[in-house]
Amino acid sequence: MAVVGQRSRQLMAFHGPAAASQHAILAAASSVVPYYTGAVVPQHSASPVTPSAPDRPIGYGAFGVVWSVTDPRDGKRVALKKMPNVFQNLISCKRVYRELKMLCHFKHDNVLSAQDILQPPHIDFFQEIYVVTELMQSDLHKIIVSPQPLTADHVKVFLYQILRGLKYLHSTRVLHRDIKPGNLLVNSNCCLKICDFGLARVVEPDDSVNMTQEVVTQYYRAPEILMGTRHYSYAVDLWSVGCIFAELLSRRILFQAQTPIQQLDLITDLLGTPARDDMRTACDAARQHVMRQKHKPPTLAALYTLSNHATHEAVHLMCRLLVFDPAKRIAAAEALAHPYLDEGRLRYHSCMCKCCYNTPTGRNYTGQFEPDTQGAFSFSFENDLTSISRVKEKLYKTILEQQACTRVPLCINPTSASYKSFASSQCAQPSELPPSPHVWE
Repeated sequence: MAVVGQRSRQLMAFHGPAAASQHAILAAASSVVPYYTGAVVPQHSASPVTPSAPDRPIGYGAFGVVWSVTDPRDGKRVALKKMPNVFQNLISCKRVYRELKMLCHFKHDNVLSAQDILQPPHIDFFQEIYVVTELMQSDLHKIIVSPQPLTADHVKVFLYQILRGLKYLHSTRVLHRDIKPGNLLVNSNCCLKICDFGLARVVEPDDSVNMTQEVVTQYYRAPEILMGTRHYSYAVDLWSVGCIFAELLSRRILFQAQTPIQQLDLITDLLGTPARDDMRTACDAARQHVMRQKHKPPTLAALYTLSNHATHEAVHLMCRLLVFDPAKRIAAAEALAHPYLDEGRLRYHSCMCKCCYNTPTGRNYTGQFEPDTQGAFSFSFENDLTSISRVKEKLYKTILEQQACTRVPLCINPTSASYKSFASSQCAQPSELPPSPHVWE
């Protein structure tokens, strides 16, 4: 089941005791000194050693930059997410606050969570946030485009973990809103975690409240969003999973269009012209665009040609995920109960999960293979976020409270050989981001 090669596993190794290093971006900080000074806690019990691998950037997006770095407290490699220019506007800083609260709230094997947050400077100089998470070796996009063979077992165990993590997220009342292969992190043992909650939000129970359409990378965007719906729910994440399922089988993007309208046309080419009732949440112009076209019959039989692994059970589950009407689309819990995933569940819980364990008499299995959250994610903290200064104060307090629960605080080491490159690393530029939703007349 190995997906990432031996070289990647070697990069994860660490030899020798933990210590501060002039090469490392992270340093253990004195609790009274802000990270701008680069103060380092003395290590009397060990001589400085060079980290196992150089600190380097491993990913970036619209809202942050991620580096692979060494935690000086134990020598382990971790991921460090830099969120720059947090307080440019109210929408931006509220989004960052929401993401940070989610990362600290989530506790699930298939969902990435925060391990630590770096010690902030004085609030007057507080402009950037640095979050430490587990370092994963690759992501599903890199696996799909690589020459690495993907067996039916790979597909099943990946899809099982995606839906297992998504079921947990939805039980917390959180919509991810950007499920795509690049946001699904993978290790060489095939363990998978959902990451990047920059677009995530709590589900909106009031159907009359408008929700933004600036969500989900276009190739994985559900038809209701493409057609300008003003309100949507968990089903948008399940559509994305259906697209990824097809991509895992075929090793190519299922709906790869240049524009949102072309994206919608590709979807109707496969699913056929939807019934008027299936488009009831679409805006009038989008509905008219579909109805003006020549009637298209469904061509779902083409899904059997995606791969030799596209069995009847696989195609049946895919068709339940790729349903035009979100009200008829299968939910994560229902998808997990599909017989196609029985083998993926067995493999995951036989040797990969942390919820089951071996005993001298055999494997001890948990009583709940796909657990929900112990408590829903609360959106109430946003109620009094009425200004940038108020968000800044609340964010600062939240980080300090989180610091009180952790080990020796971490800070940025400005004497690091990689510091200049790290400090200048930027988020993705507008030209690098996916196209915005079509503005229907």
